[in-house]
Amino acid sequence: MEIKSTKAIPQEAFDWYDSYAHGGMDRRTFIAKLGSLVALGYSMSVLTSALLPNYALAEQVSFNDADIKATYVNFDSPSGHGKGRGYLVEPVNTQGPLPVVLVVHENRGLNPYIEDVARRLAKAGFIAFAPDALFPLGGYPGNDDEGRQMQSTLDRSKIEEDFVAAAEFLKANPRSNGKLGAVGFCFGGYIVNYLAAYKPDLLQAGVPFYGTPAEKTLRANIKAPLLIQLAELDERVNATWPEYEQDLIAAKVTYTMQMYSKANHGFHNDSTARFDEVNAELAWQRTLAFFDKYVR
Repeated sequence: MEIKSTKAIPQEAFDWYDSYAHGGMDRRTFIAKLGSLVALGYSMSVLTSALLPNYALAEQVSFNDADIKATYVNFDSPSGHGKGRGYLVEPVNTQGPLPVVLVVHENRGLNPYIEDVARRLAKAGFIAFAPDALFPLGGYPGNDDEGRQMQSTLDRSKIEEDFVAAAEFLKANPRSNGKLGAVGFCFGGYIVNYLAAYKPDLLQAGVPFYGTPAEKTLRANIKAPLLIQLAELDERVNATWPEYEQDLIAAKVTYTMQMYSKANHGFHNDSTARFDEVNAELAWQRTLAFFDKYVR
C-alpha cells in the first residue's frame, strides 16, 4: 500500500483539518488557512491531496475476497429513523456460532474506509456490521464533505437510537454466539462509548478510537470492558479523558487506555496523510486481541 508522507506538512495543517472536519471552521476558512502555508512555500495541491481522503488507498481487503461475503441489509429502528441500512460482512469458511462486531463510522456516513474495516474483521473471523447513519437521507453520498454536512442535519438522538437498533439486530444474527463487540472511529468512538453507557448489557467489549465519552450522567452504567485508543496530538478528544477515566474508575469498569505517540486524530484511517502505519497496525492488533478475549 502506498503511504503518504507527512514530513512536509506542518502540524497546524492537521489541526486545522480536525477543526474543519468537526465543525470548528467552515471550508472557506480552512482553505484560507491552508493558503497561508502556500505563502511559506507549500503546495496547495499537496496539502489538500494529503489532508482530504483518497479512498483508493484504503482497501486492504477486497469486497470480492473469497473468504468473506459482503451484503447490504436493512434493519428496523422504531425509536430512531424507522429503518436503517448497513454493510454486513461474514466469514464464509468458518463453522459454528461466531462473535459479532459493530463498526461505527466517523461523522460523514459509511465511507469506503469503514467498509474495509468491516471486511478486515470478517477476514479475522468475526461477523461485522457497519450501519450508515445517512440511510434516511439516501446513504453516504460518495464524498466526505457532503456526507459530513448531511449527517449534521440529522437528529443526533435518532442517530444514536439507530445504532442501538443496529447493535441489537447484529447481536441477534442467526450465526451470532451472543457476544457483541463494537469498534468506532471519531464520532463512531463516541457511539461505542454511548452504547456501553446507554444499554450496559448490550456490549461485551468496546473499542473507541479517539472518541469522546457519553454524557456524564450515563457513565456509571458502563459494564463492558473498554479499550480506549487515543492519539497523542489529538488535543480536542484527549481533553475529555481525565474526567472520563475517573468515572470509569468510579464505576469499576475494566479498561485499558492506549496513547499512540506522535499520532494525530484519525491515525487509523489509511486514506489521508494523518495515517500512521506503525501505530495503526499496533492499534488494530490490540483491537483484534481485545475482541478475541472478550467476545470470541
